[in-house]
Amino acid sequence: MALKLLMNAFQLLLAAAAGFCLVSCAVPSSPGGRSAGRSEYGHRPGPQGFHTVILDAGHGGRDTGATSPWTRQYEKDAAMDTVRRIRQELGSGFQVILMRDGDYFIELDDRVSRANAHPGAILVSMHYNYGGTKTRGPETFYWRMDSYSLAKRIQRELSAAVPSQNGNRGLVRRRIRLTRNPEIPCVLVEGGYLSQVSESRLIADAGYRQRLAKAIAKGIRDQAAYGDAGMGPLPPPINAPMSRPADARE
Repeated sequence: MALKLLMNAFQLLLAAAAGFCLVSCAVPSSPGGRSAGRSEYGHRPGPQGFHTVILDAGHGGRDTGATSPWTRQYEKDAAMDTVRRIRQELGSGFQVILMRDGDYFIELDDRVSRANAHPGAILVSMHYNYGGTKTRGPETFYWRMDSYSLAKRIQRELSAAVPSQNGNRGLVRRRIRLTRNPEIPCVLVEGGYLSQVSESRLIADAGYRQRLAKAIAKGIRDQAAYGDAGMGPLPPPINAPMSRPADARE
């Protein structure tokens, strides 16, 4: 009887120790920091403490993107140059992964898959815009709740860096493949309008692209340091399906 009581006490002790280990000895969720890991919808706070940044230069190869009628500059080239400058501005504090590092095309769905292979990362897709001849200024797109603060920080820094804005949409919640489909925090940045004569000539200047890169890098660093702090309430979650090529424009 005494032996049985001793065995029962021993089993209870083991169970208690196991429960304690589940709470206090658990491995941290991810080296990427808060909100790290993949999430289908992103209904969670924004990332903080992350160290991996995926920079996607839009278009590439056969897909030139927009072409400036004033400078003949291709969007794909301006985007590639800008992400290299962002990488330089981020420095050694981050592991920076370039989605492409040359003039070749990657399908959008493949870009999503490659981004999802890094669950502790964020994704920033770099583009330049095209529209009316009077519209100018940067725009930053997001969809997921966990991407709002990152997008807001980047847009705020870009707005402070550019000389003027006119008719641009600023911070935009829009469901497209590179803002909805990745399972990590993700934003798409339009650095300005290639269709506007003055802004197009600025974008053709390396010094100006460096200024934009510096602004974007600051937004990324601030998000890593502070998370959602100071960014106001997060937007409501939306359980929208994945974006597809046949979707109507939103």
